[in-house]
Amino acid sequence: MRRGTVGISVVLFMSLLLANAAIPAFAANAAADAGSPAAAAATQTATQAATSGMAASMPSAMDERMHACTTCHGVQGQGRNNDYFPRIAGKPEDYLFNQLIAFRDGGRTYPPMGYLLAFLPDPYLHKIAEYFAALQPPYPNPDTQPLPASVLDYGKKLVTQGDPSRKLPACASCHGARLTGMQPGIPGLLGLHASYIAGQMGTWRSGTRHAIAPDCMHTIAVKLTDRDITAVSSWLARQPRPEDPTPAPKQTGRLPMACGSQPE
Repeated sequence: MRRGTVGISVVLFMSLLLANAAIPAFAANAAADAGSPAAAAATQTATQAATSGMAASMPSAMDERMHACTTCHGVQGQGRNNDYFPRIAGKPEDYLFNQLIAFRDGGRTYPPMGYLLAFLPDPYLHKIAEYFAALQPPYPNPDTQPLPASVLDYGKKLVTQGDPSRKLPACASCHGARLTGMQPGIPGLLGLHASYIAGQMGTWRSGTRHAIAPDCMHTIAVKLTDRDITAVSSWLARQPRPEDPTPAPKQTGRLPMACGSQPE
């Protein structure tokens, strides 16, 4: 479905809602103008019933409104057992909001997300981000696919120490010592499939995924080799759930490099 078709559908839907609300009110006003108290009272009752019916048909809780998200990302945003729908629960609110904006405005490209978010305003995207940031469902089991120890050791080294010779900072220096992310805008790296992590690193490297300038992840990713990406993603995907899965507080010192999504 093209974005224009979605736009027309939304406009028609909103028009019908407005019409349903307006018609009983118009009838009540017309009856009152005609000078018939009984008719006015009857139509006023109809107006209240219609309004009540509309309110009852609308979701009353945020978890009900989030079905469009949880259908793919899991009931509590815990992610799915595949490479396409990652864990979004428990990540910093600002990070989630930035990703919603990126999907809506073209910084990230995935048509279903683009269509879903195309007409949602910033305040509602903030509500979505706030909702999922507050959730902490259980993490999935770590990956167990056999890999040479040398690959995992190399991945651990890059994650925890980086590679100063190439000016590659350690992942932990920004994503937190527990790798659960850092407030307000850096995500956790645990509970994700290796192939998903590798795929995102590839999009950062190719420039098909963008962030707020200066785009620190692109700066890092263009320095990574395929070997680096395989090692890092494989090691991260094998880490157990941390005792404290919440994002770390914002650190007082500077990050290894300027990052637009984590203003200092």
